[in-house]
Amino acid sequence: MDSTLLTWITFIPLIGTAVIMCLPQRALGAVKVVSLVATFIPLVLATVAYVGFDKTTEQMQLVANVPWISGLGVNYHVGVDGLSLPLVWLTTLLLFIGVPASFGIEKAGRAYYALLLLLEVGIVGVFVSLDYFLFYVYWEIMLLPMYFLIGIWGGPRREYAAIKFFLYTLAGSVLMLVALVALRLSSGTFSILEMVDMAQAGALTGANLPFGGVLLGMKFTTWVFWFLFVAFAIKVPVFPFHTWLPDAHVQAPTPISVILAGILLKLGGYGMLRACFPIVPDAFRTFAYALGVLGVISIIYGAFVALGQTDFKRMVAYSSVSHMGYVLLGFAALTEWGMSGAALQMFNHGTSSAALFLVVGVIYDRAHHRDLNGFGGLSQPMPVYWGLTTVAFFAALGLPGMAGFVSEALTLVGAYDSADPRFRILVLLSVIGIVITAGFLLWAMQRVFLGSLNEKYKDLPDINLREILCQAPLLFLCVALGIFPHFLLDWMEPSVRHLVGLLGGAG
Repeated sequence: MDSTLLTWITFIPLIGTAVIMCLPQRALGAVKVVSLVATFIPLVLATVAYVGFDKTTEQMQLVANVPWISGLGVNYHVGVDGLSLPLVWLTTLLLFIGVPASFGIEKAGRAYYALLLLLEVGIVGVFVSLDYFLFYVYWEIMLLPMYFLIGIWGGPRREYAAIKFFLYTLAGSVLMLVALVALRLSSGTFSILEMVDMAQAGALTGANLPFGGVLLGMKFTTWVFWFLFVAFAIKVPVFPFHTWLPDAHVQAPTPISVILAGILLKLGGYGMLRACFPIVPDAFRTFAYALGVLGVISIIYGAFVALGQTDFKRMVAYSSVSHMGYVLLGFAALTEWGMSGAALQMFNHGTSSAALFLVVGVIYDRAHHRDLNGFGGLSQPMPVYWGLTTVAFFAALGLPGMAGFVSEALTLVGAYDSADPRFRILVLLSVIGIVITAGFLLWAMQRVFLGSLNEKYKDLPDINLREILCQAPLLFLCVALGIFPHFLLDWMEPSVRHLVGLLGGAG
């Protein structure tokens, strides 16, 4: 396949942004059409890349590597492997769905859709970057559109949520920048792949730096590990760096919540796999159990806090904290099954969480509130909506036959088989999160759809065709990947095996 394919996938939305800004403010219909085209073409190209991908090798594919800032040794270096390509495809799908899901937004429509397309550029750019400088640039590009999308089009406390999101993410960016500069001075390169090779050879120690590789009694690699880990943990988010997430979700408009939960959180997990753990594998192995503990805390804490919510959207937001805890637990286990389950969980959670936020958006558009205790009996006036919501809920709670079950089962089995026997205790504790997750989702379904019908909502219109079409691809993936998970696992397997080998884990 053409090595420019990833460039087209990344920058076609940017072309769409330029076209939109040239259209008159009143031409909202034309803006929507341009947005649909500018997100549909990358989805088609990403599908072509996925179908043509060689799933027998862990080598980077569709690689383009040309000089960019020669004086600093920065290259435009992009490529994908079995870990990044599924996330690229998921990004293009969710951004395409996000456009029709936004059709109800009329306020400053041209600016909204322009920022939405610019957001896609930043997200895809992070997933395809193999140069750390380029990776960081895309990471920062992604921050500003999301800040404005929450701060301008969000709910009553949108400014507070947007500023909190910005400050948390900026703090992580500063930590990443410090680590990036230190790595560049130590390695002499911005290439992520070259840094990984140097780490495997034991050459990335910081011995050539003024402090000789030890600062305040701690190794250079340990400093780098924690700076990078915290930067990415904020984005996941891992407890205790999660507090920005519920506010951002609750205040963001529904399509932005879909993108935030569906793909933005995965940037943190992907960053750990691509640009943290393999660069400092010794430090990762040292602190792997601590990371597993953080993962289990996130699983249990997120589930219990979600159980106590009465706001539908806030409940779904805290469920994301819980579900992303499995990702960190699988990473920390250092086994192929654990890593495969964690990588699969990132994709599966992207589909189920996005579907849940679309579900919340449907009822909010009609009832204009999200109080779980304020509904009741909605299965009667909205039977189709109830059916789709049931599928989304079962996917999120990990019902056997659904995609979430496969990824969580792989993660827990992989963690149980870890060389560190202490992980068995973590697996047993994480089961608490599974039970509580089923509890709060089923309780939410009971309060919203079952029981006596709230007379105020007896005439609520059922879900419409546009809303069904937005949810249908996500719900289809939730079911299809529960039955045929190999359509992701086969693509991921060589890259996962290679990564586990780099980290010194078990087969």
